Amino acid sequence: MNISLKGKNVLIGGSSRGIGRAIAQQMAESGANVTLMARNEAKLKSILQQMPAQDGQKHRYLLVDFNDFEVYTNTITAFFKNQHIDILVNNTQGPKAGGAMDMRISDYQEAFDVLFKSVVLTTQLALEYMVKNQWGRIINVASISVKEPLSYLALSNSIRAALVTWAKTLATDVASDHITVNSILTGYFDTERIKDLNATKAQQLGIPIEEVRSNMEQQVPMNRIGNPKEYAFLATFLASEQASYITGTQIPIDGGLLKSL
Repeated sequence: MNISLKGKNVLIGGSSRGIGRAIAQQMAESGANVTLMARNEAKLKSILQQMPAQDGQKHRYLLVDFNDFEVYTNTITAFFKNQHIDILVNNTQGPKAGGAMDMRISDYQEAFDVLFKSVVLTTQLALEYMVKNQWGRIINVASISVKEPLSYLALSNSIRAALVTWAKTLATDVASDHITVNSILTGYFDTERIKDLNATKAQQLGIPIEEVRSNMEQQVPMNRIGNPKEYAFLATFLASEQASYITGTQIPIDGGLLKSL
């Protein structure tokens, strides 16, 4: 099966590193015109230079900070006044780690702005063209923690669960417009985010970070951490014509880590 996204315009959040970057690379290789979106301009410029550009492909970047919702609102609204996209990958940085008793009300509000409000706003803006064009793909980067909460990720557990249920509702609303909405439930992947979380856990437990990673690998039936490229293959498939009858789903990609159905 040859997946082609030729002629499609894609906007990918958090694409300066990790999973977002891998998705951007794979979708570009599949022919899409990619707009990177993150807050590190130096990294965005560097990645842009490395992305394939054939048959008239045009890639660009949008400098945003998901941590400042007011500024983000202005930036993303201005973008959609002059641009349209066919495929939206909602991906933001994860909130800080910690248990439910470690968090203040303000922490939950900040996480809500980053993980939920920014995603809903961006999606609403993107949908205007998708509905007119009667075609679109919305892909949300979520987490397996919405099915099996992780004790040290109270903010992520809570807000990502809200995002996934919102996406399920939206999928029903826009299905007749040939727009699909799917969420990917992320397991353990070899990213900077995992390294940061492992470092925090190692410090809390007083053990080497290598031991934390080894313990994590042993939890996965495949006995390894995922490669972001593997994640990108799934996201690219969901963005394609071949996935036109898949919507409203929450697809785990976790090497078999989830124990629930």
